[in-house]
Amino acid sequence: MAKYNIYGIGAAIVDTEVVVSDKFLKDNNIEKGVMTLVDEERQDELMNSITSQTSPVSRSCGGSACNTIVATSKLGLKAFYSAKVADDKDGDFFIKDLKSTGVDFHNVQSEKGITGKCLAMITPDAERTMNTYLGASLNLTTQEIDKKSLANSEWLYMEGYLVSDQNRTDVAIEAMNFAKQNNVKTSLSLSDPLIVKLFSENLKSVIGDGIDLLFCNSDEARRFTNTHTIEAAAQSLKQYAKTFVITRGPGGSLTYDGQDISYNKGVTTNAIDTNGAGDMFAGAFLYALVNGRGYSWAAQFANNASSIVVSAFGPRIKDIEYISLKSKFGF
Repeated sequence: MAKYNIYGIGAAIVDTEVVVSDKFLKDNNIEKGVMTLVDEERQDELMNSITSQTSPVSRSCGGSACNTIVATSKLGLKAFYSAKVADDKDGDFFIKDLKSTGVDFHNVQSEKGITGKCLAMITPDAERTMNTYLGASLNLTTQEIDKKSLANSEWLYMEGYLVSDQNRTDVAIEAMNFAKQNNVKTSLSLSDPLIVKLFSENLKSVIGDGIDLLFCNSDEARRFTNTHTIEAAAQSLKQYAKTFVITRGPGGSLTYDGQDISYNKGVTTNAIDTNGAGDMFAGAFLYALVNGRGYSWAAQFANNASSIVVSAFGPRIKDIEYISLKSKFGF
């Protein structure tokens, strides 16, 4: 029996979430609704502009894959996470906050520098816009892959954000190949429409000869497959993944379990903040699969989990909400 249910690899980012107006985004030339990589100077400029107007809503260890891995742990799975932090206050905060959720973290020596930071800006329509300074995460190497732990895991999960540079793409490729060689099931999220637009070939390099499970939203699916409908995208995705999930926001999700395509209804909710919805969906979906549930069932469970996330600020949900969710679905 594997020691870990889920092994994740991604960025180590300290997430700061704030509420802003559309005017703020326009005045600061910020593209709405996507993740934009920025340098340290730009990040500090935005932070100074925001802190003069409003206080952060939340601060937590984050990064897309990290959010997913935390969700799997809080739901009850045994999880491990690999990432790169710097030897600074934010790095200490990241490790402490991550371990407090029950996730095991690699013990590679932190390096001098600056830990990655993400400013997640939420507008009144609940749309999330992220400006990210990757910092030490850019220096991720194969040393951060704990191969003993990975080989002793059921699933590997990685975020598509890793492919925004060749160095981390190579790390992702090595992790993916190692997992396949050791019969660890493989999963990947496309993460963001802009990542798909700019780094589609890198994503395909990581996927290689195919993966077990792909997560994406409808926009990412269409861009990745160069198609115009979700149905056409679904047919094309079969060449990249044995199974996949295409999330559709309030419209629910489409799942392909290797045999059948199913449409799964969304959950009606008052969305306040969509940050972390896709990350939570992936974590809840993987939790359901590990516990032997089918794809449509897993999608309904994940849709419900995501609906809880978007109904409040921040990418996490409360412990009592995890308990209530599991009880509702018979876990």
